[in-house]
Amino acid sequence: MQLTLQSDYTLRVLIYISYHQDKIVTIEEIANFYEISAHHLTRIIHKLGELGYIYTIRGKGGGFRLAKTPSEINIGELIEKIESHFNIVECFDPTKKRCKILGPCLLKPLLADAMQKFIDTLKQKTLADLVINNNRLKNLITKS
Repeated sequence: MQLTLQSDYTLRVLIYISYHQDKIVTIEEIANFYEISAHHLTRIIHKLGELGYIYTIRGKGGGFRLAKTPSEINIGELIEKIESHFNIVECFDPTKKRCKILGPCLLKPLLADAMQKFIDTLKQKTLADLVINNNRLKNLITKS
């Protein structure tokens, strides 16, 4: 199972913001810290705002902050909302019916089960589980 860069960046954004809850965070700040494209982050911030995970503040002095506590942000549920699909092999895509063994093949149900277990594992964790009591990460992020 591989998550998209969008999911990776989304989680990194939320981790960063969770350590800066006392201030408004900007896209440029996060882009500089992680050395990633501000353009990619703009789309992610927009999506997180639409989904209610962050508040966005427009204008001079604007930016964003968490709209929920880290313990209210379930990692598995977030990933399900961010990922557009989980087509880990071609036969998962309903628009593609090219595989000659699609009907009797047992690979698809095996992978579907594994994928569900992956998501179920993520659903057992919240953002708080990633950031609370993680002093090494906190020190790294807050000294920027």
